[in-house]
Amino acid sequence: MIQVRQISVDELERVALRQGLCLPIEQTAVWREYQNSIEGRTDWGSLAIENDDSLLALVDLTDHSTHGYHSLHAVHSPVWVEPPSADMERSVLEALSSYVHAHDHKQVFLRIAVHHDLDLCEPTLSTIPYDQTVVIDVTGGDEEILARMKPRGRRDVRKSLRESPASCVDETDKALVSFEEYYDVMRETGARDGFHPAPCSDYEDMIRILGPDHCRVYAGRIDDRVVTWSIVTISGTRGVRYYGASRSETMREHVTDKLVYFECCDLGANKGVKSYDMMGIGDDFAPSLKGLNEFKTKFTKEITQVAPNRDIPLRKTFYKALVTAKRLRDR
Repeated sequence: MIQVRQISVDELERVALRQGLCLPIEQTAVWREYQNSIEGRTDWGSLAIENDDSLLALVDLTDHSTHGYHSLHAVHSPVWVEPPSADMERSVLEALSSYVHAHDHKQVFLRIAVHHDLDLCEPTLSTIPYDQTVVIDVTGGDEEILARMKPRGRRDVRKSLRESPASCVDETDKALVSFEEYYDVMRETGARDGFHPAPCSDYEDMIRILGPDHCRVYAGRIDDRVVTWSIVTISGTRGVRYYGASRSETMREHVTDKLVYFECCDLGANKGVKSYDMMGIGDDFAPSLKGLNEFKTKFTKEITQVAPNRDIPLRKTFYKALVTAKRLRDR
């Protein structure tokens, strides 16, 4: 019989360590601290999901309060002990939904990573979920990292190493003093690519609260001017390129290729990282992300399948009203 049991986030981390699970950064205590600093977000709790005392999965949930309603979010979670079958995943998600609804009636839906296309789920109301990503193996040193890339990736990186005047450095300490110089590049990136970046303070808070053990800022400079940068999170042996920005004028010089290669080498050699996730590419499931593929897919020959976010309605009538409102807005 599947049971859901509340645990502390510290216990979640201890259990994951005993099970040999590498937790996504979003399922850690330090990420919870960061989320609690964002207006409208509070930690809801950590849960262990078990079958007759045998652990199946762990999940940490964050309450999002927006537009007058509440929803629970579990980013890159549940963290499964073993990959679930469709039947097992359905049973766990049904038990989890029942537990949440019984303990917190105000929650309208649960947004969670779901491997299988289950009829209890709906497409997400907001955000762009993805079911494929690029994960770079950063073990073995500089030459092995380069050798594992596609030929196109090796060509572009080598070209950037020969010709790009950019110098690439870990600038975490400098970004902690002030992020404004880096944010100016994000403003330009947003204007070019059609999105509105979060306030500068959000990035500053992320770097400060996660701390240097869990968050690094890498930058490429030309004539001491930042032209490209990445915010990289670290959890265990997993790195994630969480945010990145670049100036339009240097895109043809492959400066970001040079920076990503520098990140791979530094993360593998100096930060204890084994895999580096470029965080989402496009396909038929996420066609709006296909523009990312040309850049990201050249760094490895393999594509990694991941469980995309889906919504599980808890208050079904309310959720249907939200879907209708979104449909009207999108007309």
